[in-house]
Parts: sequence; structure tokens; C-alpha cells
Amino acid sequence: MTNLELFTIISKDCSRNTTKKYSTSFSSAINLLHKDFHQPIYDIYGFVRLADEIVDTFHDFNKQALLNDFKAQTYSAINAGFSLNPLLQAFQHTVNCYKIDKDLIDAFLYSMELDLLKQQYTQTEYEKYIYGSAEVVGLMCLQVFCFGHKQQYLQLKPTAKKLGAAFQKVNFLRDIKADSEGLGRMYFPNCDFNNFTKKDKLAIENDIQKDFDDALIGILQLPNKAKFGVYVAYCYYLALFNKIKKLNAVNLLQNRIRISNFYKGIIVSKAWLKIKV
Repeated sequence: MTNLELFTIISKDCSRNTTKKYSTSFSSAINLLHKDFHQPIYDIYGFVRLADEIVDTFHDFNKQALLNDFKAQTYSAINAGFSLNPLLQAFQHTVNCYKIDKDLIDAFLYSMELDLLKQQYTQTEYEKYIYGSAEVVGLMCLQVFCFGHKQQYLQLKPTAKKLGAAFQKVNFLRDIKADSEGLGRMYFPNCDFNNFTKKDKLAIENDIQKDFDDALIGILQLPNKAKFGVYVAYCYYLALFNKIKKLNAVNLLQNRIRISNFYKGIIVSKAWLKIKV
């Protein structure tokens, strides 16, 4: 083993550890994928997580400068096939190995930039943000799942986008208080945190339900190696969404909804009976 190979292994360990530390639910879902998919999905998550931390968390630093540097390092890593940043070393390896489209990465980084520049969104801006922040992440994963089968990827692409959109919109609903009060953001168009009504909530929920319904069609057509893990992630978020729907608009603004570990176990068991792959 060369030192470069050793460094890449260490870098991929970093991506895996980042995923496990930041998201137990996502890590659990990854573990339900075929083992061939574990590491590349960890690598994608590590990249996404680091960008998200820059725009959402590192308040004591110049976020714009950090993001600019991160973007430059990302493209340099992909083009050179190497980075001293372990998360980017792991990510570029997966990008180049699975030939992940560069325009997906462009769209993602553009949405991260919007988090530094915008606090309110029009419908068009909202849709563009959802695409870049969530749908393209689903498409990166889909390129891993369908590697070598371009027609399958193209067939499943629309529903993969719907799944990413559903997940992101549920996150927005769940975090509406933190986003508004902590970061000054309101992603949902024509909504006001200080006057968030039952009508607003219902309209958003109807839109999300349509995304979930459309996404399920594609999930059931995924390669068997990916189907169960993705379906469990779908069920996690659907359960979270159903809990949110039971709250009135006022209570939603006061509480952050979670799914207990016990109920997550039930979800996995039910998903296994449903999918049986």
C-alpha cells in the first residue's frame, strides 16, 4: 500500500466518522444499503455536511471567505484527484470514481452561497434552492446506485429529485423556528414566521405529500442493493412528517419534532416486511 492509498483510506474514515457523529438516522439508513454503497455515500455526506456547517454554524468566522475557499478547494480536488483536506480527498475520489456530474456540485455550492446572501425566497428562488441544496444530493447518490446503467439513472432521476425535495422541505418545517430566530431565514415563499397560519402549514404539507407520493414510485424501482436503505430513510422522514402534520401551526413554532430510537426500530422492521430484498 502506498502512502497516498493510506491517506485516502484515512480520509474515507473521516467521512464515515463525520456522518456518524452528525446524523445517527442517516448513518443507520446507510448501514442498510449494500456494503458496496456505504463508503461513497459517506463521502458525499461528509462533503455536504462540511459545506452546511460553514454557512450555518461557524458564526465567529468570515463565512463568505470560508465558503469561497471551500469551493476553490473542492474544484481543485476534483480536477487534481487529490486534496490535503480529508473530507475533500474522500469526496473527490467518489466523484471521479463514479463520474458524478459536475453540474450537480455547481448547483449545490450555489445554494450554499444563497444561505449567506438571502433570507426570504420567491417561489422560483425557493425551487432553485431546493434543487441545489437537496435534489442534487439525491442525484449524486443515485449516480452511485446506478453506476454503469445510464438509462436507469435517467429513468429514476425525476423521482430521486422528489425524494430530496421532500426531505429538505420536512427539514424546513421541523426547523422553522431555529431557521427564523437563529439564522433569520424563511425558506417558504409568502410565509411570515410571526404570522404562520394553519393555511400556510396546510399548503406546505400538501406540497410535501405530493413529493413523498411521487418519490415512492422511484424507490420501489431502485437497484436491490439500494432499495431497502433508501426506503427506510423515506419511512423515517415520512414518520417525522406525519408527526408534524398533527401539530397546529403555533405548536410547530414552539417545538422541534423528533422520532424516538424505539420507533425507528419499528420503522426498520416494517420496512423490511414491505421491501423484502
